[in-house]
Amino acid sequence: MGLSQVGAIGYEAGAKATALLVLGHGAGAGQQHPFMVSMARALSTKGVSTVTFDFPYMREHRKVPDRAPVLEAAFGEAIAAAGKWVPGLPLFIGGKSMGGRMATHLGAQQLDGLEGLVVFGYPLHPPGKPDQPRVAHLPSITVPTLIVQGERDTFGTPAELRPVLKTMKAPVTLHVVAKGDHSLTVRGQNRDDMITEVTDHVVSWIANL
Repeated sequence: MGLSQVGAIGYEAGAKATALLVLGHGAGAGQQHPFMVSMARALSTKGVSTVTFDFPYMREHRKVPDRAPVLEAAFGEAIAAAGKWVPGLPLFIGGKSMGGRMATHLGAQQLDGLEGLVVFGYPLHPPGKPDQPRVAHLPSITVPTLIVQGERDTFGTPAELRPVLKTMKAPVTLHVVAKGDHSLTVRGQNRDDMITEVTDHVVSWIANL
């Protein structure tokens, strides 16, 4: 299947492409959210061909996300379509919040050909509910993982994440956005500055693997 058949959008880096990154969106907004579009566009200009897609519930205009197996299957379809769109590039997957968590699920399942994970705002737990951690699968991940977390993330601060990441066998890099919230937004800062900082770090991390 092609990108259009799975409702995905491709942001091609062209001849300078060094990697392919497939990104899933967060629970509350789809692939056309400014965060997703800005990240994908910026990454593509820096040599990372990027694909975004909508999970089934978002395509069908439902508010409640599908269960994890459905989300994972949709992610898998987008990955397959992305691989046909730009074949031969090292494959990375990730996403914002829920999309990033689903990427870690696939990473824990030893997805074939996967080179690494890139997560923007890992939802460690629901806001105000640190007793409900989403961590059981993390030690099963074996590929390099980059987590970009806002310092003020109510879904899990970097301080909360660090002890969890120590349980992972995979090499993990935690990049903290100072004063950033769950969407990595810094109050009073231009969004473009954050996008530039984060995408520069992602591209550097990929290049140094």
